[in-house]
Amino acid sequence: MSTVTGKVAVVTGAGSGIGRSLAAELARRGARLALSDIDGTGLAETATQVTSLGAGVHTARLDVSDRTAVESYATTVAEHFGTVHQVYNNAGIGGGGGTVLETDWSVYERTIAINLFGVVHGTKAFLSHLIASGDGHVVNISSLNGIMAQPTLSAYCAAKFGVRGFTETLRTEMLAGRHPVRVSVVHPGGVRTNIASAALGAARGRGIEIPARQLARARVYNDKLLKMPARQAATIIVDGVEAGRPRIMVGRDAQLADLVVRLFPRLSPKLTVLLERRLFGKA
Repeated sequence: MSTVTGKVAVVTGAGSGIGRSLAAELARRGARLALSDIDGTGLAETATQVTSLGAGVHTARLDVSDRTAVESYATTVAEHFGTVHQVYNNAGIGGGGGTVLETDWSVYERTIAINLFGVVHGTKAFLSHLIASGDGHVVNISSLNGIMAQPTLSAYCAAKFGVRGFTETLRTEMLAGRHPVRVSVVHPGGVRTNIASAALGAARGRGIEIPARQLARARVYNDKLLKMPARQAATIIVDGVEAGRPRIMVGRDAQLADLVVRLFPRLSPKLTVLLERRLFGKA
């Protein structure tokens, strides 16, 4: 068993959703916090919330896809607190809506830069500090879609499967090197955040016209699939960290997806297509 009490915990993507709830849950358990997000307004709101819970907090606006910026940030956080114990690489975006044939290169580049390389940047930048702390923990947020692939989500699935592979490799290296760093990969299912709506907003901001089927898909996600409160997800994640779990499954949907893929590897893609048609209709 581990604990977060008194630990210095870094949370990326802390301006909303799971990141904000993680910051609050860590604050309630007595952690000191380094919070970042590309959204300065949302980040400030989170900082106000965790400060009211009594946590010491350092904030910085950060684009996790910028490797140099993340490396500089890690140095700043370590200097500010004197040590770093835990990093929660949570920042991410939705990515998809089209088939592989339809998806523009820019969607792949942006989704993978944030969702995969953001995790790699955060891990590598902080890893030496975690080792030096003598009691480190890397917590990388993958997804249900790091276990199960879905049509029209190739960019997102590629990134989240990548997070899973990267994190599991890191775990073997920490064990082989006998480094004092635990490693966990988190697979959230349908958590009630603004990720589906935010993806559409970001696309509109880049001048991309949103097809009607993609708008309908986002509505289904918001109305039917993204059900678990973010606070509940954060509690499950931090409980898993304190228990030292290498894989943290968040929600029955993630648990079910994991079970189906492992037990029925040949059948699971067909089941996924049937579920897609039931939820979203035929393409």
